[in-house]
Amino acid sequence: MSRVYWDSMLFIYFLETNPQFGPIVAGILKEMIERGDTLCTSVFTIGEVLTGPRKAGLDAAADAARQFLCGGAIDLLPFQIETAECFSRIRATTGVSPADAIHLATASIAGVDLFLTGDRKLITLQVPGVQFIAGIDRRVYSKYHP
Repeated sequence: MSRVYWDSMLFIYFLETNPQFGPIVAGILKEMIERGDTLCTSVFTIGEVLTGPRKAGLDAAADAARQFLCGGAIDLLPFQIETAECFSRIRATTGVSPADAIHLATASIAGVDLFLTGDRKLITLQVPGVQFIAGIDRRVYSKYHP
């Protein structure tokens, strides 16, 4: 059993049933459930995921996404002082975007086993506290990968 952190894009691909990446993410989620892995993300993800539907005036989709994220099946990790300090170190040493640094810092402080991302720039990073960073195109969860 592993603690697996998803960045916001994985949730967006899944919830919006993205034709290219949605099936991959759905397969990863299914395998995680079968393995007994814990899915976690930052509370920041809620804001990122809800932005698209709200911009499009899709309040029902935003409500459904919020219910999915806050329904108890996902471990929502807080952004605290320790996370802010880690965020500043990541920003100072890697040059990643503020949003990416929030995700990486949150995962680092939580000590996750795997950080999954749709951002290929992040997979080359080494972040203390995160054992492994991988893109969804990598066969980490290969059972359902096309």
